[in-house]
Amino acid sequence: MRTSRWARTGTRPVLLVVLTLAALLAPPPPSWLPAAAPVAGDGPTPAVGRTWPVGVRPRVLRGWEPPATAYGRGHRGVDLAAAPGAPVRAVAAGRVSFAGRVAGRGVVSMELAGTGDPPLRTTHEPVRASVAEGDEVAAGEVIGTVEGAGFHCTGPCVHWGLLRAGTYLDPLGLLPPWLLRRGPSRLLPVLGVPVPG
Repeated sequence: MRTSRWARTGTRPVLLVVLTLAALLAPPPPSWLPAAAPVAGDGPTPAVGRTWPVGVRPRVLRGWEPPATAYGRGHRGVDLAAAPGAPVRAVAAGRVSFAGRVAGRGVVSMELAGTGDPPLRTTHEPVRASVAEGDEVAAGEVIGTVEGAGFHCTGPCVHWGLLRAGTYLDPLGLLPPWLLRRGPSRLLPVLGVPVPG
């Protein structure tokens, strides 16, 4: 089937306009979904996570707010809504580097396998540990349960932190897009526009 030259050349601009409009009208990602956090000299945080620490897709009560200085104000992690007694899981494989109480709260810290030297380290609190220092843990394995009300949340939560050496990073950078539900844009078919030939 032959198409006119106008139909062949006119389709491209229409398709370009439709795609541009789709991109412009797409809702923006939530403000708490940042890009992967940079690590000094090592590039972005590797998306080694295989699961959320609590629940399937927990509500983020408070996002990561990096401090301007080492001792400045900020939020050095994210707070995830979680009911007391809910299981807390390792987001990636690693080794438990601490399991105990700090300032009256249960804390579990893990060094994540294959994340460089020094390795990335996650922290979870308030958590009643079911693991001990030195335990090797697989991704998704339960490392404890959520203790009572959060220590700085308005409701029950788990504070999830991420560090490399003494530098705090955004723990959401550990999760791949499919876990964050912010995968690539999907184009829908455009009705009534001829396919370029």
